[in-house]
Amino acid sequence: MHWVYEELPWMVQDLEQDLKSKLIGDLQQLVLALMESKPVYDARCLRNAMKVRGHELEKDVMLETRGHFKSLLVKMCRASRDESGLVDHSTAVRDAVELYEAGEKKWSTDESKFITILGLRNFEQLSATFEEYRKAVISTCQVAQIDIMNTIEHELSGDLKVAFRTVVQCVYSRPTYFAERLHYSLAEKLLRVDDETLIRVVVSRSEIDLAEIKQRFMVLYHKSLYKMIEEKISGNYCKLLLAIVGLN
Repeated sequence: MHWVYEELPWMVQDLEQDLKSKLIGDLQQLVLALMESKPVYDARCLRNAMKVRGHELEKDVMLETRGHFKSLLVKMCRASRDESGLVDHSTAVRDAVELYEAGEKKWSTDESKFITILGLRNFEQLSATFEEYRKAVISTCQVAQIDIMNTIEHELSGDLKVAFRTVVQCVYSRPTYFAERLHYSLAEKLLRVDDETLIRVVVSRSEIDLAEIKQRFMVLYHKSLYKMIEEKISGNYCKLLLAIVGLN
């Protein structure tokens, strides 16, 4: 994605300009998002999320963020995470102990240990680590309700907490995480629909796991994503979203 991010300012095509001149608002944003490849769209979303608009993702992140949150994002920008999917039980046990000693057991949380483990290990390895973490807490504190998510909620704060919580939620269940994001974007408590989040999730997951996300949405909220979009949105923007989401 790095090369796409760097070249993004010069990748404007004639068709895109024509669509921009013919369409407006959320419909325009949705159509333009559908035109782009996944790396290009992801790069654009990252670019739009930052005030700094340079040509190198890692440098922009370093200018935009600070502290431990910056350290975590920079590590992720470098694509250092193991993607093998392999699980080593001894590593899971060791990482669980280190996370416990860096968080629940420590007076002042050692964020760097969380960054190293949650920022580098593959998701399957993290799943095993979180299970070992739960066992370690039960055996040490005799408290069954504390897991890695509880620790993150109690020991961390700000953007770093949100980032770690997102990693953990995606380790547990990516479809559940994105179902929650979609529900939030359409929730009653918002003054208006969060179209940016809605478009980003629907478009970015449409060819990956949107069917699973829809199933989780129904289980969690007892209403289909299709129906909720139909109730909250109108016009051609709604019709296009519903066509992507699908009735079933």
